[in-house]
Amino acid sequence: MRKSPSLRVYLELMRPLLDTQEVQSMGQWNHHFGVTTYEHSLFVSYVAFRLARRLRANYYAAARAGLLHDLYLYSPYRPDSHPGNQCFYHPIAALENAKALVPDLTADEQNSILSHMWPLAYHAPRCRLAVIISLADKFCAVLEICKIYKLLGLREVMPASSYEMVE
Repeated sequence: MRKSPSLRVYLELMRPLLDTQEVQSMGQWNHHFGVTTYEHSLFVSYVAFRLARRLRANYYAAARAGLLHDLYLYSPYRPDSHPGNQCFYHPIAALENAKALVPDLTADEQNSILSHMWPLAYHAPRCRLAVIISLADKFCAVLEICKIYKLLGLREVMPASSYEMVE
């Protein structure tokens, strides 16, 4: 699969975050049926980036919030690694980690990370960007759960280190 111009622009914008140890470490945890948290976050980020560009919204913020929305940095399958229900807790942990990694997160990016599980979790989207992230997250999760994600050939265009950790 060839890289599209949009993908090249996306990778150039996100390279500084993609290369961080924190973001790369998401590759060690499975998220949805054989898709790592890193792959899922990269997928959500790229879909949000494309959707925001189409809607003439802030596509840089969409890409950033999408990449960081699941930056919870623990195994969701180990009950001792997080307090309470994963569905409710992980957006809070992801936001804390995202703010530590990117101190200049905007209020809209923060709301996007915190509310991406709505309506299943407590925090509702309060801005257009948060709605874009929430929709992209649900769209990507459905494709992953239905195993359609693998058919899209996205692994061929991802940075290699993103999936070498789990194979």
